[in-house]
Amino acid sequence: MLGLGADRLRTDMNRLLALLFHQVIIISIIISLLFNYCGVLDEQFLQLQQLQDESSPNFVSEVVNIYFHESEKLLRSLRGILMDREFADYKKMGLHLNQFMGSSSSIGAKRVRNVCVAFRAAAEQNNRAGCLRALELLEQEYCYLKNKMHELFQLEQQRVLAAGVRYPMQN
Repeated sequence: MLGLGADRLRTDMNRLLALLFHQVIIISIIISLLFNYCGVLDEQFLQLQQLQDESSPNFVSEVVNIYFHESEKLLRSLRGILMDREFADYKKMGLHLNQFMGSSSSIGAKRVRNVCVAFRAAAEQNNRAGCLRALELLEQEYCYLKNKMHELFQLEQQRVLAAGVRYPMQN
């Protein structure tokens, strides 16, 4: 009976190791897709990752979560300005967009930043219809980024947890 227990443990161990290697590959693929293929992220994200170490193991996720929190406020403000049919404060919109562009650049959110640039150009021309289209695109790009980053951080967390599992020595 003990032999069956050891075999089951060995099988469970091998499954966990396979899952760990699979997750590392998935994380690499996601980063590759976000960074290279889709152009969602740029080199700044890699630089941000290099700042993370043992003393601050959650540095990247904390910075990105602050970005998401602040971005939500900016998106609400931009929508509020545009929904006021009587008056759209294009100058204030431009200030919010500059802030959004700067914070997006600081975490390497390339596509979000690029949409902000186009949005700001529409705001500088007092083009309400162009701003509405740009806001819709900005919200889509932002949601895509947020979902993918959330997925990446979940996988990273699972990888860290799996890496912390200690295995008995095999003879």
